[in-house]
Amino acid sequence: MAGLKAGAPTPQALTVHETSRVLEVGFSDGATFRIPFELMRVYSPSAEVQGHGPGQEVLQTGKRDVALVNLEPVGNYAVKPTFSDGHDSGIFTWDYLYELGQQQEALWAQYTERLAAAGVERDAPMLPKGGAGGHGCGSH
Repeated sequence: MAGLKAGAPTPQALTVHETSRVLEVGFSDGATFRIPFELMRVYSPSAEVQGHGPGQEVLQTGKRDVALVNLEPVGNYAVKPTFSDGHDSGIFTWDYLYELGQQQEALWAQYTERLAAAGVERDAPMLPKGGAGGHGCGSH
């Protein structure tokens, strides 16, 4: 299994912990991360979440209890999770999973700041696509 960056750590083990809702990933450099499904869903690399460019990110809410219902390999460089809310368009490279694991604390802080700035709660229901919380991909 290779990452996208030369010399980057590669995963040696992936374990889905359904009860605690975390993906445990052990890497070749000895690092092991327990990445909450909610963090993965909130920071999905998909265009649906990240938008099509800077400033187009769609704030995700109501994902605290999201589950991972499938985890499919993508070549030798990534996995594609399917979440219980139906989201399945994010491809998580080994490099991105390492980044999520390594930067969890900062990413959680950034997420809570974004929620506060938007005046919404973490468990608020998602707005419909194209609503006030973001753009619909078919709207341009």
